[in-house]
Amino acid sequence: MSYRNRTAVLASAAALAGSAVLMAAPTARAEVVDVNYQCKTPIGDKSAVSPIDIKGVRSGSGYRITMSWQKGVSSSPVELGKGAMTPSATIALGGADSGTLTVTGPANDAALPANTPIKINDLSGTYTPKKSGEVTFTAGVLTIKALGTTTTCTPTNDPDPSLTLDVTAASGGGATGSTQGGGSGSGSGSGAELPQTGPADSAVALGTLGGTLLLAGAAGALWLTRRHQGARARP
Repeated sequence: MSYRNRTAVLASAAALAGSAVLMAAPTARAEVVDVNYQCKTPIGDKSAVSPIDIKGVRSGSGYRITMSWQKGVSSSPVELGKGAMTPSATIALGGADSGTLTVTGPANDAALPANTPIKINDLSGTYTPKKSGEVTFTAGVLTIKALGTTTTCTPTNDPDPSLTLDVTAASGGGATGSTQGGGSGSGSGSGAELPQTGPADSAVALGTLGGTLLLAGAAGALWLTRRHQGARARP
């Protein structure tokens, strides 16, 4: 093999290695899913359909999960003053893990008019996987506490998962926090929308590794070129 061909092979191998690492990056799939809630309230049964969005982002050895309602559910016959209503919910885990993740959020930051669908603030919690693999996150039971009463809203249409994450378990695995079964959860009360979905920091790390391999290959090719040119220049 000629010198020029060897240089081309080195550069191509480095580029392919970097591409392979990038292709191996963890994946995430999110979808807004309509959930038909049947609510048991102090004044009788009510029903409502709300699109549910679940997002996840890598956070340390776990994943920060945020659940959002795009429409209000249930209602109150009286006005609920600021801070009078506190929501929480469960998310069913499937795939490589099982159990439920509990997500919580802040009380209402403004008064809620009577006989008006209650808008639920974003709820969030931390999930720590016990096993590596694809884990699904599906809307579960919503609980609303207000004025000493409790309303529970249960999905009745067997909704599809709103989020699928390709997760990586921490060394040793294990579950902590308020999760039942697999994973772990703890509420934050932040109500903030997460800007990205999936284990992005893992993808960045893999991408950085791929770039490093590519630069190493290019550096090797440059060194061989200079060595060859030096050898030709010597009498």
